[in-house]
Amino acid sequence: MTHETSIADRYDVLVVGFGPAGAVAAGMLGARGHSTLVIDRLTTIYDKPRAIAIDHEILRHFDNMGIAEAVLPHVAPFTASQHFGAKGQLIRRIDMVPEPYPLGYTPSMVFTQPPVEAALRAHAEGFDCVTVSLGVEMIDLDSRKDEVVATLKEASGEIRKVAARYLIGCDGASSRVRELAGITLEDLVFDEPWLVIDVLVNDAGLAKLPQTSAQFCDPARPASFIMGPKNHRRWEIMLLPGEDPRQMEKPDNVWRLLSPWLTPEDGELWRAAAYRFHALVADDWAKGRVVIAGDAAHQQPPFIGQGMCQGLRDVSNLTWRLDRILKGQSDENLLASYTEERKRHVETLTGRIKAIGQAICERNPEAAAARDARILAEGGGQPLVITRQDIVPPLEQGLIAAEGTPARGLLFPQPAILDKGESRLLDHLTGATWRLVLDARRATQTQGRALAAEVQGMTVVAVAAEDADTADETAVREKDGVLTGWFERHGAVAALVRPDHYVFGAAADLDALRQQIQDLRAHLA
Repeated sequence: MTHETSIADRYDVLVVGFGPAGAVAAGMLGARGHSTLVIDRLTTIYDKPRAIAIDHEILRHFDNMGIAEAVLPHVAPFTASQHFGAKGQLIRRIDMVPEPYPLGYTPSMVFTQPPVEAALRAHAEGFDCVTVSLGVEMIDLDSRKDEVVATLKEASGEIRKVAARYLIGCDGASSRVRELAGITLEDLVFDEPWLVIDVLVNDAGLAKLPQTSAQFCDPARPASFIMGPKNHRRWEIMLLPGEDPRQMEKPDNVWRLLSPWLTPEDGELWRAAAYRFHALVADDWAKGRVVIAGDAAHQQPPFIGQGMCQGLRDVSNLTWRLDRILKGQSDENLLASYTEERKRHVETLTGRIKAIGQAICERNPEAAAARDARILAEGGGQPLVITRQDIVPPLEQGLIAAEGTPARGLLFPQPAILDKGESRLLDHLTGATWRLVLDARRATQTQGRALAAEVQGMTVVAVAAEDADTADETAVREKDGVLTGWFERHGAVAALVRPDHYVFGAAADLDALRQQIQDLRAHLA
C-alpha cells in the first residue's frame, strides 16, 4: 500500500479546535461552500465561562452569519468600568461610544460563553459541507506543497490520515498545530498571577455590589469586578508573592478574597481558576499551508476584554482570503498579509492593554499615588473618560490602500437603512462581501458600477441621509446620518470595504477611486 492510499479523506480545510474561533472559522467556510473537517479532542463544550466580553465588531459578524438572534439572549451591555485609585478615589472611567452606535450594535457587551459557543457550533454543523469529529486528536502533520496531511487519533485509539488544502490551528494557547508547524511565540513581556472567580449572585448579594464594572487599583491587592449577564458577576484578583495558585482556587480561600463584597450565603461559586496573564504573539501565523488563529497565535492580558474578540477577528480576516484562494480568484500570496495585518494589530492592542494592566497591577504605594495623580491630571483634575473603542486600533498595514489614503484600515460603519418605513442594517442589504459604498450626494450607483466592474463580485450601493438631495434617485436612505457624517469627516465620496468590514481606502473623488480600484486589483491578483 502506498503512502497516498492511506489518506482516508480530503477536504478543502481542516480546522483543529472547535472552540469559538474554530467554530466561527468552520461556519464562515461552510457558508462559502468549502468542504471542511473540524476536530476537537474534547467531546463537549466546557460548561464554565472563560471569555466574558465581545464587542460590536464581533456581533456584526454573528449577524452576518445569521446567528445574532441565537446569541443575543445570552448577551448584555458591558457597563462602564470605573477605575478607583489607591485611596479608593475615582480616577478613570472606560465607557462605550454614544448612540447612534457606529456599527449598529451596542459597542461593548458581556456574554455567557457556554450557550454562545453552542450556538456557534450548531451554526457550523448546519452546513452539509462541514464535518465535525469530536474526541479526535491531531498527533502529526505533514505540510506538503499542495496540501497538508494530518494524522488523527480517534477516541477509540484508531489512527487515520486526512488531507486538506489548508489547515487552521484554533487549538488554544498550548497549540499542537503551532508546535508541529515549528512556529514560535514572542514574549511581549507581561506575566502576572491572577485568580478569576465567577459567581451566580442571588438578589441579596446583588444589592451589596457596585452597579457598574470596576477596577480597584489598590496596591495592597489589585482587583477587577465585571458585571456579566443576568446574575453572573466576575472578579479577577491579583495573587501576591508566596500565594500558591492551586491553594487559592479552593473555596475557603476564594470566599476570603471575596469577603469585601460577598459572603457564601450571597451566591453560588461557579468557577475559580488561577491564571498567569501573559502577553505573547506568534512570530509567524502561516507556514506553508498551515495557519494559526486565536489563542494559538496570541495571548494577552484581559483588562479590556478583547481576548476572544481578537481570535474572531483572526478567523474573519482569514476566511475571506482562503475563500478567494480556494476558488482560484487569488493566489496563495494573499495569505502573507494575514500575518502582517493581524500580528501588528495584536501587538498594538496588547501594548495598550499592557499599559492599562501595568497601571492596575502597581504594587508600590508611592508609585500608585503618582499613577493616580498622573491619570487625574490627564483629565484636567477630573476622572478621565475614554472608550473601549478608542483603545482598539485600526489595521495599520497589509491589504489596505497606501499611507495617506483617507480611512484606510478603519472599521466601516453600518448605518440603519430605511426600507418601506422600517429600518434594517446596511449589511442586510449588501452582505459581507467586497463593497463599494458611495455618498449619494456626490456620486451615483451607475458611476460606481462602471468602476467596480473591474473587481469580481463587488457589491455597489449609494447611501444618503433621509432628507438629503442626491445625485442618484436609486440611493438608499439612512436613518441617523452615521454614514453621511463619516464621509464628511474623511472628506470622501466613496469607500472600498473588505468582507471583514475594514476599509481598504476611501476616495476624495472618482479619479482617486479609480486609482484605488486599480491598486486593489493588484493586491487581489
